[in-house]
Amino acid sequence: MITTDKKSQIIADLATSKNDTGSPVVQVGILTARITELTEHLKINKKDHMARRGLLQMVGRRKKLLKYVADKDPALYLSTIKKLGIRK
Repeated sequence: MITTDKKSQIIADLATSKNDTGSPVVQVGILTARITELTEHLKINKKDHMARRGLLQMVGRRKKLLKYVADKDPALYLSTIKKLGIRK
């Protein structure tokens, strides 16, 4: 589970304004952190199929949000994936 401090740090790094906590870019950043933690969990617990299903759902949600950002603002999309280290 992602800690409150880590979540606050992600929001501060990706927010476009002071009160921005739910924009698609911020949501992608939070999902990326959760995906990273869950991937590490699954390396240890290979038979945790419910966690694997949750991971696939998060990856799909992140993919949809990134597609939305790419359609609205391609420059923001490219800077976001570069900042988070995500493949296209």
